[in-house]
Amino acid sequence: MSDSDHAPARRNFVAKAASIVVGGLISVVAPIAGLFTLFDPLRRKTDTRGLVRVASLASLETNGQPRKFPVLDTLVDAWNKTENVPVGSVYLQRTGDATVRVLNSVCPHLGCSVGYNASTQGYFCPCHRSSFTLDGAISDPKSPSPRGMDELEAVVRDGEVWVRFQNFRKGSSDKIAV
Repeated sequence: MSDSDHAPARRNFVAKAASIVVGGLISVVAPIAGLFTLFDPLRRKTDTRGLVRVASLASLETNGQPRKFPVLDTLVDAWNKTENVPVGSVYLQRTGDATVRVLNSVCPHLGCSVGYNASTQGYFCPCHRSSFTLDGAISDPKSPSPRGMDELEAVVRDGEVWVRFQNFRKGSSDKIAV
């Protein structure tokens, strides 16, 4: 056997070795990258709900009647991000030059939508006849609601009303966030 018989095998050694290394890298890196993509939502830190812009301060009269406003927020779930999604509604009442009272429009009894009655200067839940005062307290001791309306945190910034919107457990006398 001469050196010329082994020459083609030696010449192909580098090409074969390179193809094995590249193939090995692809077979290892691709599944790992796929697992990172698959589990990406689980690795993300959960975004705690922050403040949401609800209305301009100028749209509320000082010491005027409460007005109902929708709360639109950005929802993020797994890989999707949807902006301006209605997540609830609130009643805003301007109580001073730069202060606002914010009440969740959901009845704490069973979650019905509470309405504002201008003639009685209070809120009324049509489902089980719960009634609330202007500041959200229970106005009738016989009310089935276990607590007053849920007041939410509000910040007035640059003439805009920002609310930390959240819902609370229904039917409980304690205000437990859900």
